[in-house]
Amino acid sequence: MKRLFSILAITGMVAFGTTNATTIANTNTAVTTTTVSTIQEETEAAATADEPLGFHQELKKRFIEGGAGFMGIVLLCLILGLAIAIERIIFLNLSTTNTKKLTQNVEDALSSGGVEAAKEVCRNTKGPIASIYYQGLDRTDEGIEAAEKAVVAYGGVQMGQLEKNVSWISLFIALAPMLGFMGTVIGMIQAFDKIEAAGDMQPSLVAGGIKVALLTTVFGLIVAIILQIFYNYIIAKIDSIVNDMEDASITLMDLLIRNKK
Repeated sequence: MKRLFSILAITGMVAFGTTNATTIANTNTAVTTTTVSTIQEETEAAATADEPLGFHQELKKRFIEGGAGFMGIVLLCLILGLAIAIERIIFLNLSTTNTKKLTQNVEDALSSGGVEAAKEVCRNTKGPIASIYYQGLDRTDEGIEAAEKAVVAYGGVQMGQLEKNVSWISLFIALAPMLGFMGTVIGMIQAFDKIEAAGDMQPSLVAGGIKVALLTTVFGLIVAIILQIFYNYIIAKIDSIVNDMEDASITLMDLLIRNKK
């Protein structure tokens, strides 16, 4: 079930990202297409009516003004980052277990039915803590030390599963503003090229290039801020689950020692 939710989340986000990437490519090769004409018509109509543009219209207008090249790459960072973040959030929420209830059930099963009954409880419970309990119980015949080593080793495996693909989110957080700053530098270079070609310092020549430069920076920072919020939530969730895993491991060892006596 966890894999199903993950696949559905990634498929939906990738499909959305593919559609946006195609739209961005078409906009880059044909700036004077229907989309741009529509935005210009909406802008002129709003200016004529002396009314401000709506949020959606303003966003489209600023996106195209910033240049489809760099803006498209920044948007792709947002799409991929959100796809990974949503998949991780779903996985982590499904991995969360009521540790106290599980521990009590395992303890009751050990008292009434022995190790096999406790293993059955772990098999019927989802999450990394139940998996760690099962690995420890499965090695009880080899002694407490063997069970402890199995718990520690399998705990490291489960921790790796929790942290899977999280580093990609941090990459997109760093990459988005850097791409925005690169767009800023390129926009400034283009502005100075126009000044050099015109041979005169006209404000209109400088203003256009600077506006494009600042728009790429703004969108890059917005993408980084959005992904940073998701990243911090995911890290906090992982830390919480890892702490529960460590506490559960200690509790399991205590239960096994008491059961041996």
